[in-house]
Order: sequence, then structure tokens, then C-alpha cells
Amino acid sequence: MSPAPAGPLLRGHDDEQKDYEDALHNFQSGAYREWPNKAGFEGLIEERGPIEIAVSGTIPSWAIGSLYRTGPGVYTIHDTPKGTYHTDHWFDGLAHTHRFDITLDPHDETKVKVFYSSRRQSELLMELIKKTGTMKYLSFGQKRDPCLGLFAKVMGTWQSAMVPRGEKWIENVSVAIFPNAPGLEAASGNFMGKGAFIPSAQQAGGGHRIPLPKNVWATTDNNLMKQMDPQTLEPIGFATQSTLHPALKGPLSCAHAQRDPVNGDMYNFNQDFGRETVYRIFRVSASTGQTEIIAELRGEGVNAAYIHSFFLTEHFVVLCIPSSHIGWGGVKIPWAGNIADAIDPFHAGRKMRWFVVDRTDAKLGVVERFESDAGFFFHSINAFEEDDGKRIVCDMMEYRTLDVIQKMYCNVILQKDGATERFWGNEKRAKGAMLSLARFSLSLEERGDRFTPVEKVFAIPAPHAGELPTINPLYATRKHRYVYSLPYQGKSTMMDGIVKTDTKTRKALFWDIPKGHSPGEAIFVPRPGASWADEQEEDDGVLLSVVLNGFSKTSYLLCLDARTMKEIGRAEMEFAIGLGFHGAHVAADTLGPARVTGNSSDE
Repeated sequence: MSPAPAGPLLRGHDDEQKDYEDALHNFQSGAYREWPNKAGFEGLIEERGPIEIAVSGTIPSWAIGSLYRTGPGVYTIHDTPKGTYHTDHWFDGLAHTHRFDITLDPHDETKVKVFYSSRRQSELLMELIKKTGTMKYLSFGQKRDPCLGLFAKVMGTWQSAMVPRGEKWIENVSVAIFPNAPGLEAASGNFMGKGAFIPSAQQAGGGHRIPLPKNVWATTDNNLMKQMDPQTLEPIGFATQSTLHPALKGPLSCAHAQRDPVNGDMYNFNQDFGRETVYRIFRVSASTGQTEIIAELRGEGVNAAYIHSFFLTEHFVVLCIPSSHIGWGGVKIPWAGNIADAIDPFHAGRKMRWFVVDRTDAKLGVVERFESDAGFFFHSINAFEEDDGKRIVCDMMEYRTLDVIQKMYCNVILQKDGATERFWGNEKRAKGAMLSLARFSLSLEERGDRFTPVEKVFAIPAPHAGELPTINPLYATRKHRYVYSLPYQGKSTMMDGIVKTDTKTRKALFWDIPKGHSPGEAIFVPRPGASWADEQEEDDGVLLSVVLNGFSKTSYLLCLDARTMKEIGRAEMEFAIGLGFHGAHVAADTLGPARVTGNSSDE
């Protein structure tokens, strides 16, 4: 008989240093060797479904809706002219999108059923690689084919911006999911295949009708967006940001567009290279679909950089340019063939630069500039205003160096060729790859001609905080207390837990994760009727996470009580789902329009 679960583990501020040192020790002693992740990278299948998956425990009826998830799905392609093609970096697996329909049983509405379907999004790219044995498009970390000569490198400059329209359809877009994206209805000239929009309801396998978003788009860290059918997940179109506005012609952007939680307007930036680097911050109106450039950043401190997310408050957009500067003013990306190799080596003298833009009045543009110590981040968490808008508070998952990019290469994750031991055996590198939940305070009263130093309020170290952070979406742009994320505890080469971090008390509450179970981003679904104005209700909801059981090579949809971090239900599949990136939950809200929650749109 299996022992009963120990239950969630609560750790306090006084435990932070010990737990940090224990995690480093786990990595350096090789504790990860007993935690398999291979099933999340090999032999992954497509299930167009929908198929019903068995539910055990309880998934609350108010969580019904559609959970969309995206990430990599194909890493290895056999029998190419150059032999077997292997994906080098976790971020570069070929796109695969998943959908979980959480429905009420039509015969017993006290019970919840779950249906699953998935679809590969990069089949044409997979066919091209199978024919050539090469990835000829720009990627995040795929190593340049050594057979490519100087001429091929020069001709490949900004290839993704120059290839014929039909070839753009081949690009790999798999980072974030954005349902109900505004401003793209007029982009029909860029669509391929069938029409862009479908009716607002569908028949799930059990006969229960589930509302659908009017559109679903996948985004990545360039200016390309890919559309899929909200019901079947079939890829049906693409658009570049220049579709939204002709000035948005730069090759890079941000995978995590931000959405105003009140009016639904979408915010993002477009990064352009040339004689100088220019960031164009723009807003797409949810009511009119029109796009407006609200600020252009150029000049001192405006460096070409890899930036994965930014901040939004009630009145401001905050862009932080981390120390991930791209060589040669951005031009090194096409030369290197990928972003990772184009980023300059980390230098402690390259401070992070912060730009605060007034989003309520485009005439004001940049209202203040700040700087903080050199560092890097993938994910902003949330930002809010204090002192009647005179102070901005920004939370992020911050790294000391850029080493985190290297720990996500497939050989390190899958423990091949000694890469894992070489990476984690280097103590300096290991520490650089560990993050902190960092809170920064930006005072808008301390204006000056130069960059003003940012105050770092606190830094909660790993594993009391982790990657892929989410919050209760009702608190987006408002003061929050709780952050949910996936820590690295050194027991696995991937994230090996789900933790609830209390930014007020610095307590960390860990889900009692079984050994060998690797979780995905935990998406918060608030209980209907909960209010952001009541602090007692902030953690009133559930977390939905897709978890890989590395031993049985199967996955399940986990439902946790967000307040207690106890498992209350799950829906189990008989196969594995790839270890993905981000997702969004579209709620079946009978009281109004569909609510969308998830890292891609609200945090």
C-alpha cells in the first residue's frame, strides 16, 4: 500500500538560504538523475480528437471552459538527407498546440467531464527539414549548420523578414497563446486556407456546448503571429505586426503581449534595427481594432536586446531592457542563425535600463528612465502603482547572468553526452542560472536628466520562486500578494514543483509533487464572483497544470486548490504531452463575455 501524501510543504523567510543551498547541492550531486523527462521530448503524438479523458477527484463546475496550451512537440526528424535531425534547444521544438475542454456532464451537471485534442502547427516546416535535413530559418538556439558557407550566411540576413509570403507560413510559432486578439480581423489578406472565424459554440464529445473565443493566435519573440481554428486547432493563417500598423516593421517583438484588464486593449512593442535600435510601443484598441504607436524609444540606453516580456500598470507601459544585448546592434542574429548565439557575453557593466511610457496620453511618451544592476529575465509577473501614481512597483523572475539560456539546451535537460554534469558542476554557472522573485520600485518623483537608480525592495531566491509565473488575473495591473510558479529544486533538470509565494510574508507553500512528475505552467482560474478589491479572495480559485509522469510516460491535467495547494482533481491521459510553455483558459461565463486567463494575456 502506497504511503499517504505528506501534504503541501510550508517554508518561511528563515528557510530561504538553506533551501537555496539544498537546491544547488542537488544539482551538483546529480540528484536529477533519478527524475526522467525523456517522455516529454520523444515520441509525442498528435490527437485531433476530441477524446474523453478520465477524471478523478473534483474539478469545480465553475472552471468549465477551454484550456489552450502551446509549446514544442517534435524534436527529432528521422531519414533526412543528412541523417537524423535533432533539435538543440528546448525552445526550438516544432509547435504543438493542445486544448482541454472542461464541460458539465449533460446527464448529471454535478459532474465534470474533460475532453482533449491537439494539433501540430509546423507540419510544413517539418516536411522541409525532412527534405533538406536543415533548419534554414532563424531560431532561438538551433546551432547553425556548419555546411553553410559565408555566402549563405550573408544571404540569410533577416531571412524571416524577406522570405516570400508563402514561406512565412512555414515559420515556427509556439511560445504563447492569445485568444480574442483585437485588430486582426482586417488581416484577411494574410490568411491562408479557410476563413478566419467560426461560430461561437461547438459540440464537445459529451454533447455539452462550450463557448469559443472568436479567434486564437500563437505568438513568439518575433513579429509573426499564427492563427489557429479555436475548435479544431488547425493552423489557418498568419499575420505580421505590420498588418496592425505599417511602422511595426522590425523583426523582433515580445511573445507576451499585455492586455488591459478593463477594456481589453492589447499592448506590445516592436523592435527594429538599422542605424539605431528603435522600440515602437503600440496599443491595439479592442473596441475599434485600430493600432496606435504610443511611444518610440531610441538613443542612449536603447540597446538591441532579447526581451521576452514587459510590464503594464493602470496608466503606464514599463519596458525593461535587460543585459541580453544582441551583437552588432541586432545584425548578429542572422549571422549566427539564432538568438542565443547572437547575444553578447554577459557583462556586469551592462545595466538593465527601464523606460516608463504614459499609455493614457501618447503625447507624453517616455516620462522617466531608470537603471538597475546587470541581470536578465524571461518573465515579468505584474506591476502596479502606489502613492497616487507617483511610484510603480514591478515584479519579475530575475537571473544574475545569462546562464539560464544554456541550461535549457536539450542535451543538458536530457542528460546526454555529459552536458548536464558540465553545466551544473560549475558552481558559478549554476548560481547564475538560479532566479529570484525580485521586486523593484520606480519613483516618478525623482526625475532627472540621466537614468535614475531603481530601488530593489526584495529578492526571494529559488526555490521559493520559480519560472513561468502566474497570478490571479483579476489582479493584473493591481497590487497582488500571491505568485504561482514552477521552481527548480535540483531534483530534476526541469521544473520540479509548483510553489505559491506570498510576497507579503515571504512564505512559500509547495505542492506535494510526486517524484518524476514534471509540471507545466500553473494557470489560475478565479472562482466566479471573486473581487480583486478583497485581499482575502485573491487566492480563491484553482490552478490548472499539465503534468508529465516521466516514469509511466503519460500526462495528466492537474487541478490544485490555489489557497491550500492541495490536489483536488485530475484528468489522466494514456500518453505523454510535451513539456510546453504557456497557455490560456477561456471560461464558459454565462454572466457575460468569456473570461481569458493565462500568462500570455493577463500577467
